[in-house]
Amino acid sequence: MKTTEFHNIWHLLKKQVTTLHVPWLEKKAKTDRDPFKVLVSCILSLRTQDKTTGEASERLFRLASNPEGMSKLSFETIEKAIYPVGFYRVKAKRIKELSRKLADEYNSKVPDDLDELLKFKGVGRKTANLVVTLGYQKPGICVDTHVHRITNRWGYVKTKTPEQTESALRKTLPQKYWLEINGLLVAFGQNICKPISPLCSKCDIKRFCGKAGVGRRR
Repeated sequence: MKTTEFHNIWHLLKKQVTTLHVPWLEKKAKTDRDPFKVLVSCILSLRTQDKTTGEASERLFRLASNPEGMSKLSFETIEKAIYPVGFYRVKAKRIKELSRKLADEYNSKVPDDLDELLKFKGVGRKTANLVVTLGYQKPGICVDTHVHRITNRWGYVKTKTPEQTESALRKTLPQKYWLEINGLLVAFGQNICKPISPLCSKCDIKRFCGKAGVGRRR
C-alpha cells in the first residue's frame, strides 16, 4: 500500500470505526484530556481489559486526580482502588512513584516531551506517545499490537516489531494522521481486522489491503 492509497482508505476507515466499540481511553480523552489522567490510565490499561481499565481509573480518580494528591495515597489504597487490573500491585507502586516524582521534580506537571516521559520508570513508548497525543494533542505515533499488525497486513510497512513500525510510520505517514491512527486501528483491530481469522467480509477497506500474513479469514 502506497501513501496515496492510504489517503483513499482513511475516510472509509473512520466511517467504519464509528460503528464499532472505541477504547475507553479514547472516548474519555474527548471530554477530559488531563495528561496525568491519560498517563495513569495508560499504565492501568497494560494487559488489562478495556472495561476493567475504565472502572479502575474512575475509582482511583475519585480518590485523587493530580500528582500531589495521588502521591499522598497509600500503596494499599491505590491497590484496592485499581484491583482487579493486571499486575495491580506493581502498577500501584509505579503510580505512586511517578506521582511523587511529578510533584517533587516537575511541579505536578506531566511532561509533553517523549524523551522526558521515557525517563519515568514503567513508562514505555506506547504510553509516552499516548500522553503526547491524547493529553497534549501534539504529534506522536502510538504503536501497539493492533497498529503494528494492521499496517503490516496492509503492506504499508514491513517491520518485525512495534518499535520498528513506529520508526517506519514516522518516516512515511503524513503527520496529519498521527493523532488518530492508534485509536482507529485499535477499534478496527479488536472488531474487524483481528489477529486470527480477520472479518474480511465485513471490512470496508478490504480492496486496498495486501492481506500480508493472512491465512484463514471470514
